[in-house]
Amino acid sequence: MSLSPSPRIGIIGTGAIGGFYGLMLARAGFDVHFLLRSEYAAVAERGLQLNSAVHGALTLANVQAYCNAADMPACDWLLVGAKSTSNAELAPLIAKVAAPNAKVVLLQNGLAVEEGLQPLLPESLHLLGGLCYICVHRSGPGVIEHQALGGVNLGYHSGPATEPGAQLAIAEEGAALFKAAGLDSTAMPNLAQARWQKLVWNVPYNGLSVVLNAGTTALMAHGETRALILAIMKEVIQGAAACGYAIPEVFADKLLASTDRMPDYLPSMYHDFVEKRPLELQYIYAEPLAAAEQAGVDLPRIRALQQQLAFIDARNLS
Repeated sequence: MSLSPSPRIGIIGTGAIGGFYGLMLARAGFDVHFLLRSEYAAVAERGLQLNSAVHGALTLANVQAYCNAADMPACDWLLVGAKSTSNAELAPLIAKVAAPNAKVVLLQNGLAVEEGLQPLLPESLHLLGGLCYICVHRSGPGVIEHQALGGVNLGYHSGPATEPGAQLAIAEEGAALFKAAGLDSTAMPNLAQARWQKLVWNVPYNGLSVVLNAGTTALMAHGETRALILAIMKEVIQGAAACGYAIPEVFADKLLASTDRMPDYLPSMYHDFVEKRPLELQYIYAEPLAAAEQAGVDLPRIRALQQQLAFIDARNLS
């Protein structure tokens, strides 16, 4: 049964993340509008194609696609799927497309991504963080490969809602959109806690996939790299604790076990490296390191990983 086309949803950045969630929401009956850049012509002509190990082969034929934000209608919810490296240039586009009192959800990895974008947005907008638990990548213009998972959790960051109850209600409203599209989604009462928890996986696997040129299966199969992953995970947990966010150490063991069950996966940072895009070093590495340092804790393995990635990134982009 189709759902009401209201609210109107805008996708800012229709790559793997934006394309996956936008397609699923559109197929559930929502009124979804997609902003694209280089892939606009291909998607406008052929639509979006999803090859999913979970949902099967799905196509969204008639995509409401735009290459210019000025041509988009005002949207009640804006899902930002573009990389955090482009947030400064995205801010004016978000403000242009946002309806009054719109909710902006950053579907991005890392710590403090909201703090970086919030000063650039109108104060009337609600800003939320979206934590995507998904194995997904693009294989061509408008073609998305979905290997596993797909849930997304939402937490309120800033905006007109100041009472915790009102903030949680908005996060729950967003989670309901994803649930209506058949996806797991939970409203998180503490966004910072949730972002630190996600870093426990993102910090080791994203960086090591680039430094060692390996996917998760190879990294987990070798005893030394598996031990290094666990040690880096424990440093993230140590940093979170220093900043006031307690994560039990058994959480790292659970993530190792869940990664063992995953199909071989190359994280998003690996694809950015291969396609010579800037790596998301600020929010995945620099911000957590700075927060931990301010709390009096040094995270040497994570710092060494960041330093290696900074060298690789500079050489890759030169």
